[in-house]
Amino acid sequence: MKGLLRHRAVQTLLGWLLGGYIRMILATVRWRHENLDCVEPVLAGQAGAVALFWHGRIPLCLAIAPQWWRKRTKALISPSADGEFIARALAMARFPAIRISTAKPGDTAKARQAVAAFREAVAHVAGGGALVVTPDGPRGPGEVIAPGALQIARRSGQPVFLIGIAAAPAFQFDTWDQVMFAAPFGRGAVVWDGPLYVPPQADEAAIAGLIADWSGRLSAATRRAEALVGRRPH
Repeated sequence: MKGLLRHRAVQTLLGWLLGGYIRMILATVRWRHENLDCVEPVLAGQAGAVALFWHGRIPLCLAIAPQWWRKRTKALISPSADGEFIARALAMARFPAIRISTAKPGDTAKARQAVAAFREAVAHVAGGGALVVTPDGPRGPGEVIAPGALQIARRSGQPVFLIGIAAAPAFQFDTWDQVMFAAPFGRGAVVWDGPLYVPPQADEAAIAGLIADWSGRLSAATRRAEALVGRRPH
């Protein structure tokens, strides 16, 4: 199966299907935003931003596109097989990817690639761009923020926004990330939280504390979005 997913034709097809689906959901679902004013100064100004939502909401992610299209926005995507077609789909939606992964010990080539991608992400955000990240991807654990996104925010000095997304009716699957696919012509909700900052002097202990706090806040925003569309948590 992994070999099939890596086939270029399969990746192209999956990217095209996902890209078409997410654009259809943006156009047909009635999206409601809560606390959107919190991000308006960043959208209207020159500051950069890091935007976080859970991996399982990738099929709904264009709900936030009208906001982030106002800035130079890129998506942080894994170079894995599933990351390839997701990157293709988001490129169709005008969100080019920065491909980054964690290198295994001893893999110097991947380590150099990871460092280069991290520097690219920091420079993009510090220069006024927005970076969209699913901080529990690509393998989980679900709804736990990995430290990479916070390190980008710390190094760039730019704000972080937590974004809860939900829709109804929707199909939610029993995957590690509880991935959600919305039905067309339903209701959707986006709940915004922020701006939040990582202090420039934050050490590993401080980052760990922020991870625990912000993971809870992002999950709370996601549960709030579910409540707004009348959906019970899966």
